[in-house]
Amino acid sequence: MTLETAFNASIENTFTSQRQTRRARRDETVDLRKARLLRLREVIVAHIDDIEQALFEDLRKTPTGGKSGEIASVLGDIDTAVAQLADWMAVKPVPSSPYLPNTAAHILYEPRGNVLLLGAWNFPFALVMAPLVPIIAAGNSAIIKPNELTPATSRVVAKLIAEAFNPNDVAVFEGGIEVAERLQELPFDHVFFTGSPAVGKRVMAAAARHLSSVTLELGGKCPAIIGPDVELLQAAAKVVGGRFNNSGQLCLSVDHAWIPRNDAEAFGEKVKAMVAHQFYENGQLQLEKQPRIVNERNFDRILGYINDALERGARILCGGQSDRETLTIHPTVLVDVPRDARIMQEEIFGPVLPILAYDELDEVLEHIDGNGKPLAMYVFSDDENFVERTLHGSSSGGVTINHVMMHYVEKNLPFGGVNGSGMGRYHGHAGFLELSNARSVLTQGKPSA
Repeated sequence: MTLETAFNASIENTFTSQRQTRRARRDETVDLRKARLLRLREVIVAHIDDIEQALFEDLRKTPTGGKSGEIASVLGDIDTAVAQLADWMAVKPVPSSPYLPNTAAHILYEPRGNVLLLGAWNFPFALVMAPLVPIIAAGNSAIIKPNELTPATSRVVAKLIAEAFNPNDVAVFEGGIEVAERLQELPFDHVFFTGSPAVGKRVMAAAARHLSSVTLELGGKCPAIIGPDVELLQAAAKVVGGRFNNSGQLCLSVDHAWIPRNDAEAFGEKVKAMVAHQFYENGQLQLEKQPRIVNERNFDRILGYINDALERGARILCGGQSDRETLTIHPTVLVDVPRDARIMQEEIFGPVLPILAYDELDEVLEHIDGNGKPLAMYVFSDDENFVERTLHGSSSGGVTINHVMMHYVEKNLPFGGVNGSGMGRYHGHAGFLELSNARSVLTQGKPSA
């Protein structure tokens, strides 16, 4: 038996073993699911140093001792689920309709079953563990395929899962695209994918062969729209933080910023000053504040966007430097960017911020509508009419007003995209609902004793 044959057999055996537990999982208690979540938490806390070392090795992310970043976010998700799981799992009575007398109705939340979880590389720990929390909370089993572009974190994830779970509950298979494709040949009940829209289409097509339900957490060109009444320095500080976090390798990053034409020059100068303040000391980029680009292919892709924009007439306001040896691209701000430049057509997913001047809000909304519904929008204004016009004239997965990404931080808000930026919602109760089957039950007459 070859190694490949043995590996495929291991995948099939694990899938079959998990599938055999589906019926029993429907009767699991709240306490049993809580115990699984608490065991995961215990293992994560015990391996904080290992996780952070892997993230540094893969992406040059600065360790924080688990006090912030990916680890802290996942622990918060676990704590929320443990605290609220009893309420989430409770049978929900539904009022009977007047035309159905002598009936009683309720909703049971049962597990979807076997879940395939395909992780992302930009937050390779959190974007495996955060979806895993509602998968467990809803009573499912899971097979995880971490992303191969971050191999150190993939190994740590595999180690933690093996330590925390019986493989009949959760198992990990590492590897490249061929492993993901092999897993997608199996008839999972649900597939949870975080990544690019291009790959999301392939995941959805594979799931369609089995009529598997899907959660697709994708991306898009998330705009910041600054109104004419905004204090520019505060808006600039938030936009800079929202664009260059994780070197822009974040689906919720501010992809580009729109500013009234009369304020464009002043706003650009404040953005330039904030970049210098947040990322440089004595004119030197502080590498510990700027994770590296994940690989050379993405490094070249981002530089290609910059060069194309410059060839079409854009100007660099600050940044533009790069170092292939360390896969570092300095925080770069572009102005006078033509609308037909590649950087305005494709998700940037890198440390580059185009600033675009506008005369009327309608031209901004028309541009957004013509380029796919983004995962998020950021609206800066204290003018309620401006905010309402923006909300009603656009569509996106979520919105934060007068800040960036905070709708993601609020665990009581569903998180997800729409159409090209994704489908399905998770976080908190929304995640439990996403990974559950809401089973409708109606009883005619009184049940017999």
